[in-house]
Amino acid sequence: MSLLKVSAISKQQDGAFILKDISFEQQRFQHIAIAGETGSGKSTLLKMISGLAQPDSGQVFFEEQKVKGPLQVLIPGHPGVAYLSQYFELRHNYRVDEILSYANMLTDEEAQNIYRICQIDHLLQRRTDQLSGGEKQRIALARLLTTAPRLLLLDEPYSNLDMIHKQTLKTVINDIGEKLEITCMLVSHDPQDILSWADTVFLMRNGEIIQQGAPEEVYNHPVNEYAAGLLGKYNLIPSAGDGKSLFIRPEHFIINGNTPGAFSGQVQSVSFWGGYYDIEIQPAKKNKITVRQLSTSLKKGDTVNVAVLPEHIWYL
Repeated sequence: MSLLKVSAISKQQDGAFILKDISFEQQRFQHIAIAGETGSGKSTLLKMISGLAQPDSGQVFFEEQKVKGPLQVLIPGHPGVAYLSQYFELRHNYRVDEILSYANMLTDEEAQNIYRICQIDHLLQRRTDQLSGGEKQRIALARLLTTAPRLLLLDEPYSNLDMIHKQTLKTVINDIGEKLEITCMLVSHDPQDILSWADTVFLMRNGEIIQQGAPEEVYNHPVNEYAAGLLGKYNLIPSAGDGKSLFIRPEHFIINGNTPGAFSGQVQSVSFWGGYYDIEIQPAKKNKITVRQLSTSLKKGDTVNVAVLPEHIWYL
């Protein structure tokens, strides 16, 4: 039995589809991540799953119970499903423990465990105007968790966070799944946030899921150029005759190897990105390409031989 079943839901606004015939299932403890450009329908989808938005057609079932929209219930929302918006709010001039107590459905011991997992147990006596943005977000998350959800929907949880608070929140979200055994669905525009976390990735455009699959599959074998761009840098090299282009991620090139089919090019720039270098190379009579290397001694103006790893050949 699936935890969640979304069946052919659609939503229109001003004659245009916000969501169009979306169907999928989520199993218990399965991590689903959703990526797509702004306006592709990601947030609307999460709101419909949580019962906070009304579909024009189709149905959502959570634990085999129909999720009713705000036109069907007095208080929007579905028991067991929690939605954290990127625009969450906390009441001003309240202590953290006061805010958390209002929604708490757990025992004191269970609630304290939530606070430890969310890394806010040291903040309980502070007032909300004494908190950073990352601390406020973890408190809003803990407040949702005290309602004992079985499905947690996270809408752009890492937006507007510095790297320190972002890494803390990633640890918290992992612990929520592993220690609290809560199933999660997450929306993010950053591929680094989702590729290492998700079991399944959905790519959305114009209200439709255009591709879904394991992170490795959608990253290495996108259905089109839009899907490719959602998950990071890429290169397209036109091939002769068939109108298709060779799709290659920057890390799937070899520089100065003995691989058959290598071509020469001149280094245009070398950029250091912390754990790797991106090297722009201009081949003769080909589009400029970006090659990624963990280390390099190359500099602008050098001539190099470049080849594609055969196992990573894919055409668009």
